[in-house]
Amino acid sequence: MEWPSYLDEYEKLVIRMTTPRVMVDNAGCANATRVMIDSARKHEILLEAVQVLTDLNLSIKKAYVSSDGRWFMDVFHVTDIHGNKLTDESVINCIEKSLGTIPYTESKCVKGLTALELTGTDRLGLLSEVFAVLADLQCNVVDSTVWTHNGRIASLIYVKDCGSGSPIEDSQKIDRIESRLRNVLKGDNDIRSAKTSISMAVTHTERRLHQMMFADRDYERKPIIKTNGDSPVVTVQNCLERGYSVVNIQCKDRTKLLFDVICTLTDMQYIVFHATINAAGDRAYQEFFIRHTDGTPISSEAEKQRVILCLQAAINRRASEGVRLELCTGDRQGLLADVTRTFRENGLNVTRAEISTTSDTALNVFYVTDTIGNPADPQIIEGVRQRIGLSSLKVKELPLIHHQKAERDEPTVGAGGAVLLSLGSLLRRNLYNLGLIRSYS
Repeated sequence: MEWPSYLDEYEKLVIRMTTPRVMVDNAGCANATRVMIDSARKHEILLEAVQVLTDLNLSIKKAYVSSDGRWFMDVFHVTDIHGNKLTDESVINCIEKSLGTIPYTESKCVKGLTALELTGTDRLGLLSEVFAVLADLQCNVVDSTVWTHNGRIASLIYVKDCGSGSPIEDSQKIDRIESRLRNVLKGDNDIRSAKTSISMAVTHTERRLHQMMFADRDYERKPIIKTNGDSPVVTVQNCLERGYSVVNIQCKDRTKLLFDVICTLTDMQYIVFHATINAAGDRAYQEFFIRHTDGTPISSEAEKQRVILCLQAAINRRASEGVRLELCTGDRQGLLADVTRTFRENGLNVTRAEISTTSDTALNVFYVTDTIGNPADPQIIEGVRQRIGLSSLKVKELPLIHHQKAERDEPTVGAGGAVLLSLGSLLRRNLYNLGLIRSYS
C-alpha cells in the first residue's frame, strides 16, 4: 500500500489497526465460500459486515463470531441465491472492498431523493390511498419498501418531483404532503399513533424499517393473523460466571434472517461477543453471547421477555405471507396508485412490498392475501392479472433456501426448545472452524 506523504508512522499504524482485514476463500469449504474478517472490535461492526453480505443477496449458511479483548474475528460461509460458491470475481472484489472500508452505507440507500417515513394502523387499501395522494401531489415514487406486522404498517418511500425530477425542497409542498398522508394514516381510529416524516437523510432502508417498527412497539401487539404453528423459538439465559447473556433462536430459515436478528440486538444496545450460526435444510439455529454496551448482562426477567418479543417480531416482520406478485412494466405517473387500487377493489391486501425503478422500468414485488390474511383465491389473482396485464404481472414462487444437511459437528435444537451451550464449548468450536486447533471435542 502506498501511503500519502503527510502521514507519519504512528498514523499509518493506527490505520492498519483500525482497518478490517478481509480474506475470501473458495478452497477451504466444499460447498460454500468462506469470508473471514478480523478487526478492532467496535459497536455495530458485526451488523455492518452482515449488511454488506445480505445487500449482495448472499445466503449465510454458517457463521462464527469470536471476540478476544479488543479484537474480533468473524467467519461467514456464504453462497449465492442458487446455493453455489462464489465464482464471480466482481462480487468477490465488491465483498473485499466493502468489508475493508467499514463503516459501510452505500448499498440499499437511495440518494438524491426525498424520503417519506410512514407508520400507522394497517388496513385494506391503505397503500392504495397513500400512492393516490402522492400521485395527486405530483410526487413520483422511485423506490419504496413496505412492511406490515401485528396490524401495523411501516413504509419508507423515496420520491422526486414529477415536474423537475429533483428532490422536493419546497417547504409548503412538504407540509401538504405530510398533512395529507397523516390524514390517510389516521383513518377513523388511529389519531395518536399515525406518524409521517420527510427528510433528505441517507439511510439503510431495511435497518430504518426495523427501527420504525421497534419505535412503534409492534412487538407488544397481538398478531392479527394466526400463524401456522411455526413461530420462532427464542430463549434467553444468563451465563453469570462468564458475565454473558445467551440468546438461542430456532426458526425457519430465510434470506436476510441473520441481518434482522443482528440489527435488532444492535439497536437494542447489545453487543454480540461470540456467536454460532448454522442453517440446515430449511431450519436455522443461532446462538449469541451478548452484553449491554456498558458490559453487563441482562439483569431482569422482564428484560429477558422484552428481548424475546423483540427478536420474534424482527424475524416475523419480513416473513413472506401471501402470494408473491411481480410487476415489470414501463414506469409512468400514477402507476402504483392504479395497481394498488386494483388490488383493493378485488379484496387483496398487500402485506409487504418492494418497489424500485430502473431507468424507465418499474420492478415491483407485492405479497398479497385476502382481506383477513388467508391465501388469496387463485381466480381473483388471475382476474387482477388480466386487468393489469398478464405479461406485466406474474405470480412467482418464493425463492428457495439452498442448504446442505447439517454437519455432525454442528449444534442442533430439539422441538422442545433451544440448546444452551457453554462458553468454553463455543470458543473451542470457533477456534476449530477458524482452523486454529485440530479438534474441539
